[in-house]
Amino acid sequence: MSLSVRSLLLAGASALLLTSAASAQETTAPAARESTAFTLATDQPRTPEQEAVRFDKADLSIRVLPEQKAIDAVAVLDFTALSPVSVLPVELDTRFEISFVAVDGTTLDAADWRNDEGRLWIQLGRDLAQGDTVSIRIAYAGQPREAPRAPWNGGFVWGTAPTGEPWIATSVQPEGCDLFWPCIDNPFGEPGRVDLHITVPSNLAAPSNGRFLGKQDHGDGWTTWNWSAANPNTYAIALNIGPYEEMTAQYESRFGNTIPLSYWYLRSDDPAKVRALFAEFAPMMDFYESTVGPFPFGDEKMGVVGTPHLGMEHQTINAYGNDYRLDGKGYDWLLHHELAHEWFGNQLTNANADDMWLHEGLGSYMQPLYLRWLHGERYFQAELLEQRNDLINRFPVVSGERRSEDQVYQGDVGPGLDIYNKGSLIAHSLRMLVGDEAFFRSVTRLVYGRPDPQPGNFTTRHASTDDFLAIVNEEAGRDLTWFFRGYLYQAALPDLRETRENGRLRLEWVTGDGAAFPMPIEVEVNGERTTVPMTGGRGEIAVGERAHVLIDPDSKVLRQLDFIEIWKGRQPR
Repeated sequence: MSLSVRSLLLAGASALLLTSAASAQETTAPAARESTAFTLATDQPRTPEQEAVRFDKADLSIRVLPEQKAIDAVAVLDFTALSPVSVLPVELDTRFEISFVAVDGTTLDAADWRNDEGRLWIQLGRDLAQGDTVSIRIAYAGQPREAPRAPWNGGFVWGTAPTGEPWIATSVQPEGCDLFWPCIDNPFGEPGRVDLHITVPSNLAAPSNGRFLGKQDHGDGWTTWNWSAANPNTYAIALNIGPYEEMTAQYESRFGNTIPLSYWYLRSDDPAKVRALFAEFAPMMDFYESTVGPFPFGDEKMGVVGTPHLGMEHQTINAYGNDYRLDGKGYDWLLHHELAHEWFGNQLTNANADDMWLHEGLGSYMQPLYLRWLHGERYFQAELLEQRNDLINRFPVVSGERRSEDQVYQGDVGPGLDIYNKGSLIAHSLRMLVGDEAFFRSVTRLVYGRPDPQPGNFTTRHASTDDFLAIVNEEAGRDLTWFFRGYLYQAALPDLRETRENGRLRLEWVTGDGAAFPMPIEVEVNGERTTVPMTGGRGEIAVGERAHVLIDPDSKVLRQLDFIEIWKGRQPR
């Protein structure tokens, strides 16, 4: 469909939003109710009815009212039945007043839908058979949740730019998409496409996900910005509104395609700092494409937008709020980490939050790898050491049970920061064990579902820790269940016990669950290195009485180190 025809179709929805918003400005917005516990707990299990449909498309027309800290929106949700279904729930925060719900163009009576705790149940009015389609239209308005501490505690951020204009962003990973649009708040609830029509004051810009489809100035101080994104991660849909300017370039990919680069920055930003940050885009893209594979959304854009919060991996429009800070490493760590999530999070999405280390751990391992790419081995090892010193080891990285994001990210009940640092160090130990070829092929297969990704031959996918283990086993040609069990499913690090007597050095691995851990270990004796096989978790070699012995001289293996435990104020085991 051409943009001009599409604009005509959008005019009706825009007119509705403009009319309702105009009346909304004439009155004071009522105090918003609180979001329910259900709404604030993302990654909810899907209901049988949600599993019975495919989410084909969401068309979201959202007018943002900065002075009221409110939105006025119409969502059109299209589904295809995979099995018979007659009622369909979607998630939407109860803070919003719903003015009508329509199914296939017919407005429902109020008795035909309800939104009790943030799960909006809709009677479809007929029994859908397999292959049938249905279109649901929902009009809603109100004050969305204001983020207490974005991005860690999310919602809308209603900020002010240095030049005085509104500066607004959404960041909803911990709570989910239902904070501002009706969705299926589950990783498997990803729609095939989301079209966004964001109406804002005309002196502001509204960069968002996917491809830009043009903007419409309504001539009354309001402009609608139109975007379209394929297969977006649900929490990655983002509104960004402010006095932005755009810097653009074209990246010539090593895979033969040309990818638009786009940076939306505040008009008040230092031009030199803007240019310096933008200059980092292409080298980072080249690193990721050479290390993992093709940029997953090359037919849309690699986009970044300045935000009043620190950052978040919003697909093709990553939030950046690091304020151009330098830290002596020669690159912007936040820009690089959020870009990692285009591969680990948006292209590959974990099956459940319990597998979140696949996003954060593998994404975090990209930082030391990039430092080696830029500056060499010293910087690579320095970054790994920094991650090692930050380990907590209070909860396992993976529990083996279904978890919500809060149960994973909150360090008092789950692994917290260990999914970043420990996940990265586990990835490094795995690479040192199986070798570069098997490791990087495993990562590529995990991300794309195939070993030979090229633009156009893959789509977004979901995977679990068990899926990664199966891939690693194939690539390494051996069963590495012991490795995953010993590192990921135990809070305690494997402990290498050593005794030395009668000219022999005896080594034994002790794990959190007492299972065998046959991790080979390199030992340096008087400058000469040998690898001890550690069959069954035990091994020994001959050493001279006064020989200098150094265990794991290149720090290839993640393990408990007593001197770090003492430094942390913990008792060694």
